[in-house]
Amino acid sequence: MEDILGIWAEWIKPSAGLPTVQWSILLALAAAAGQLVNRYTGLPKLVGYSAVGTFAGLAGFTGAAWPLQGTGLFLLELGVAVVLFEAGGRISLRWFRHNPMVLVQSLAESSLTFFSVRWLLGLMEVPAVVAESVALLAMAASPAVLSRVAIDTQAAGPVTERALVLSTLSTLYALTLCSARAGMLPRGEAGLSNTLLPVLVVLGMSVLVGAVLALVLRIALRVMSPTSENTAILLLAVIAAGAALAANFGGSAPLAALLGGMLLKQLNPRPWSWPRQMGTASSMLTMLMFVLVSVVAAQADWSRPVTGLVLALVTVRMLAKVAGVAIGNAGSGASWKQGLWVGCAMSPMSSVALLLVSQYVAASSPIGGQVAAIALPAILVMEILGAVLASVALYRAGECSRPWARSVRGTSTGPVHES
Repeated sequence: MEDILGIWAEWIKPSAGLPTVQWSILLALAAAAGQLVNRYTGLPKLVGYSAVGTFAGLAGFTGAAWPLQGTGLFLLELGVAVVLFEAGGRISLRWFRHNPMVLVQSLAESSLTFFSVRWLLGLMEVPAVVAESVALLAMAASPAVLSRVAIDTQAAGPVTERALVLSTLSTLYALTLCSARAGMLPRGEAGLSNTLLPVLVVLGMSVLVGAVLALVLRIALRVMSPTSENTAILLLAVIAAGAALAANFGGSAPLAALLGGMLLKQLNPRPWSWPRQMGTASSMLTMLMFVLVSVVAAQADWSRPVTGLVLALVTVRMLAKVAGVAIGNAGSGASWKQGLWVGCAMSPMSSVALLLVSQYVAASSPIGGQVAAIALPAILVMEILGAVLASVALYRAGECSRPWARSVRGTSTGPVHES
């Protein structure tokens, strides 16, 4: 691919630069592939997005160099921030007061995932600091993947809602702990007292930026119509500004957006939906995010030892998620069968994990490189396989608007319209 692009660059001189042309073509192919995958298989569109990104990465696509930096890193942060802000806006803290077992489920599945992955990597003689860092990454499910699966399969119900809430909470834990851990990597391992301080700094600054973000948007929603395109532009611009500022003050940009969405939900408890224009912008950022993740992750080292380690990690992580949800299921208001499908739906990993790996690499290139060697292949596998498993779980839970077989057969009689 590098030779082809080199020849191409000799005679084509696009005004926006060759990388812009490459990404435009790649996103166009991803959009078409996503629609075709959804139409003929019933799987979510992001499977097509990820497949195109994977093929591009394996073919040597040069538009996304690792480690991410500059515009590519900011676009990933912005996409994650927008998705997490929307996810945080769905969570009502009053629900936890009436059903505290949901928090128990969240803590149980995240803790069990961390200790299980940490134990596995220790058995496979991975250095302790690397094993701990990867185990913290493994805690995070992917609200971005799960929300796209729910949209494309038209799923709604208790399993879908609980899986979204638990995946958002696990992401909150991972963002806090991994951001703090990344700041400690240059100094090596530290004791408990040295661990708590970075966590408090990251969490405190993220809460502060998130609170400012929520207050600004709350004031805006008082004087602007939620359905206005100007409100959509304001929302996106404020989230982008918060994402750019949070990390400079020692916080986490995605964590600040997530907390901002949660705080806005408490300040503005009435149901509100994103404007249609914001939905289009969010969908574009989400597609870019999935393609970027798969392009980068596909460029990782896929040697036999790494492949075996990644497959073992993926299996243990999936089992830990299901077992953790089952441990906290008693008294949570869900049946054991629903708990099983919730655990399966939480298997995806994607953009948040990639962003955290990028933080590790930026903090310490030697340790971050070892983390990336394990995490990048795992992220690619769980972005695609996790989306399929989440789709199966939501279909089996009976929360999709129509059975899978009918959704596939129905495409032969005419086009499928976008939701």
